[in-house]
Amino acid sequence: MYYALRFQVLPGPGVPDDAARVVDFCDANGIGEVVLITNAEEHFTGVGADEDRWFDTVAAAVPVLRAGGLAVSLNPWTTVGHADRGRRDRRGFAPMVSPLGEVAAAQASFACPRWRSWLAAHYGRYAALGLRVLWLEDDFRFHNHAPLSWGGGFEPPMLERFAALAGERVGRAELVAAITAPGRPHPWRALLARTWFEAQLEAVDAVREAVAGRSALGLMSSTLGVASVEGRDWRRLLAALGPGAVHRPHYAPYGDAVGRELAWSVAMLELQRPLRPEGVEVAPEVENYPFTAWSKSDTQTWSEMVACALSGADGLLLDVVPFTAGSPERFPAVGALLRDSRPALEFCAGPAETVGVGIPWYGDAAQHVHADGTLDSLALDATRAARYLLTNGVPVRAGSAPATAVFGLLARAVPDTALPALLAGGLLLDGVAAAILTERGADLGVTVHEVVDRASALYSVAEGRGRTSVNQQPALARLHAGPSAEVLSTVRTPDGAYWGDALVLSETPQGGRVAVLAATAPEDLPGSDEHQADLHAAVAHLDPGIPLVTGGPHLIPHAALVGGRLRVAVANGSADPATPRVSVPDPATTTLLAPLRPPGPAGPVPHRGWVVWQW
Repeated sequence: MYYALRFQVLPGPGVPDDAARVVDFCDANGIGEVVLITNAEEHFTGVGADEDRWFDTVAAAVPVLRAGGLAVSLNPWTTVGHADRGRRDRRGFAPMVSPLGEVAAAQASFACPRWRSWLAAHYGRYAALGLRVLWLEDDFRFHNHAPLSWGGGFEPPMLERFAALAGERVGRAELVAAITAPGRPHPWRALLARTWFEAQLEAVDAVREAVAGRSALGLMSSTLGVASVEGRDWRRLLAALGPGAVHRPHYAPYGDAVGRELAWSVAMLELQRPLRPEGVEVAPEVENYPFTAWSKSDTQTWSEMVACALSGADGLLLDVVPFTAGSPERFPAVGALLRDSRPALEFCAGPAETVGVGIPWYGDAAQHVHADGTLDSLALDATRAARYLLTNGVPVRAGSAPATAVFGLLARAVPDTALPALLAGGLLLDGVAAAILTERGADLGVTVHEVVDRASALYSVAEGRGRTSVNQQPALARLHAGPSAEVLSTVRTPDGAYWGDALVLSETPQGGRVAVLAATAPEDLPGSDEHQADLHAAVAHLDPGIPLVTGGPHLIPHAALVGGRLRVAVANGSADPATPRVSVPDPATTTLLAPLRPPGPAGPVPHRGWVVWQW
């Protein structure tokens, strides 16, 4: 696993000396590559200004970095533009327009041919320097373009492209109302997603042709739900980058977070795996913004890097030194972080085949969602089921598996052709998914009478091995177990009256096994040993071969076959030390990975540390 330092060498007469200092820093800290940043906002007045000065800076730095034995890549900060922040367009690009009609001052429309020509020429110019990878920055998207509400994609030239597909002219307000209307999705929603994705694909094609194989191309991903709203087909887009493509999966928060949030990182790394065509290099970005130890602790950074190593990543893109720094040598503590992290990363690195409850994702999910009048409601959270399972000690894998979990509105996106296999295997459902699949004709062995919101019912607790409050669930499905089903817990009202079943194990006519939760937001249920025991019993009903972890709150597992042998790694997401236990007996070895320490013998697992069992 390689380290790649993302860093900005600032324009000026001292570029060669600054680049030499970068070489010294990298050499001292085991860094084999530098990803040069250009146009980072603190030193960038907008597209069209100072472009020659930035090119000359990179051209002067590259030979020095290469002579120091480093691979060199480039990450221009701007493609369409991150945010206005006082900047103004200088090149006459058609501006982005939001769903509300707000017009960007400095951010370009993907439908603008002038912008597309500029982008291709910009990347083609840098490709002449023979850089290893040229990155398309994460502003290469429609959403999240401040100060626009939601983002762009509703500008006149994009509406012209949409009209060509739809066969009729549609105004912005009419289009927005149609694609976000409650109920069955309007056909225009899929047409707009196609319009947007084709515009993105044309831009990638233009950049690839301009680069002409002189550098590989890399692309960052955002969360899967909002990419689905944009119609993004990740496999097609990554394949369009051409040979040597690199994927930079987003997977970690920018700043300090409680330890259990590591479950989101583990889930994000795993769920993005199927997005990539065979042979695409993977280099997650070790996020930190604004790039200082005051934003994110070394302990958290280390634990997130270990998650990357376990996921089989090829490299790490390091955001650990401020882009405004001028020289990384001012931050010796960062060097210590990287050196101290290396032994644990090397211990975990390498290809692995993940094991666990399957978490499917359908790239066109946003085309099936029943909206609530907003674009945000189309963006499903692909990690919900994974976070619920991981924080309760249940490992996950992307896609279908002998046991698969489908939560919420994602059940509307399950293709008709995929339903028989799901119903013939193991299937974990929350209340909303169970209601949707019942509506679609599935016999779950459980009757879903209705989904009742919080204001309309007096549900209070779920009684099973213990009592779990469901009082703050936004809604519950009123379940009734079939005659051959097993009820693990029931929902009670505040006076103790039976309201419905809370967790039911059943079988389908196809021979599959099902576990249905009444909860519609299981990931928000209060955790407890008793609730975990009920969930583990449900998972064992679906697939008795899945390794299950107990021993404390928020023990987050990653299970995989490595060289045909089982490896289970468990992170401690609690602030208290833990002694995890696993349901698979007699591991051959047990190794403790304590933060910023080399692998060592078994012992209590500290906050954000990992224990690794191997069979």
